[in-house]
Amino acid sequence: MGLPVRLGFPDVGVRVERVERCALMATRVVFDIPGADDGDHHHHDEHAHGRHVAALVERVRGLPVSEWVRERAAQAFMLVGEAEGRVHGVPPERVHLHEVGAIDAVLDIVGAIEGFERLGVDAVHHLPVAVGSGWVRAAHGELPVPAPATALLLEGIELASGGPVEGEATTPTGAALVRVLSAGPPPSRWRLTSTGWGAGTRNPAGYPNALRLIVAETAPEAAVAVVVATDVDDMSPEYVEPLRQALTAAGALDVSAWTTQGKKGRMALRIEALCAPETERAVSAALLEHSTTAGVRRTGVTRVTLPRTEIVVELADGVRVRTKVWEGPAGRRLKPEFDDVVAAADRLGRPALSVAREAERLAERRLEHGTTD
Repeated sequence: MGLPVRLGFPDVGVRVERVERCALMATRVVFDIPGADDGDHHHHDEHAHGRHVAALVERVRGLPVSEWVRERAAQAFMLVGEAEGRVHGVPPERVHLHEVGAIDAVLDIVGAIEGFERLGVDAVHHLPVAVGSGWVRAAHGELPVPAPATALLLEGIELASGGPVEGEATTPTGAALVRVLSAGPPPSRWRLTSTGWGAGTRNPAGYPNALRLIVAETAPEAAVAVVVATDVDDMSPEYVEPLRQALTAAGALDVSAWTTQGKKGRMALRIEALCAPETERAVSAALLEHSTTAGVRRTGVTRVTLPRTEIVVELADGVRVRTKVWEGPAGRRLKPEFDDVVAAADRLGRPALSVAREAERLAERRLEHGTTD
């Protein structure tokens, strides 16, 4: 069932087109809304025939989508209402979108958020946001770029300047989506796994009017890392495992623990967590919180690592195992993800070692045939 029908707009058609933007092929999604024209969709006159933001939020919260999508879509509308309300001196819940604009906004916001959910991403990040330049036509005249509501929604977000865009590059809807979806700038090191381009309506000659979406994975083999370490002589070894889990959840790339000799001849545990510089603070806090130590040591280190990729193999319907692949001087090495192997063994009722060997064979076969999807 198409998105407009699911969202309660059975008369709205949807077209997905491949279009060219400055010799760049991109995908454009067009909603055919009865009564729509190419004019401005947003109107804020309190006496206009339209939909209050409060009514749109209530409608969104009743849509047949996941809770994750519902909450973010409702939050996006509330943010737009607050920004437009501040600009026009109207209470946020009284801000109007005229009927066509209301339908368009619901489809855009809910569709974009559900799209990220269907990609299965763990987090969304953004690069500096381009706002454009010059002036934009609004319901009551010309406004400077970024438009006042857009500027309010982008407060605290890093902006890009000096680009080729003439006119509005980020709308209030786009700014609200950044606010509700993004966890901020991307991590310092990451690997691109796939990319795509989404086209807008305008097609200027000087630059591609398209939005780039990058799907990536973090690169734990960062060349620069931090070792966070401590020695404890008053903590039972059985609590090392929950400590390891807490450090990993905080961003540690690896955790090691071994026995050593502390002061006054007491037996002690040395605990070391390796992490990227940007997670050093969170890992240090987790080590202080989940152990008996009163202080930690932090040391910067450099690493030489092998290039690494990941393949997901399917052992049975819905039973998947991630497998790491390293390319080294002596050839390729494969290692199935331990947690996935244990979970798959439990579901299949098989020994974990047997599952690991099968996952490795399947991954090797995929590599031999040149497929890693």
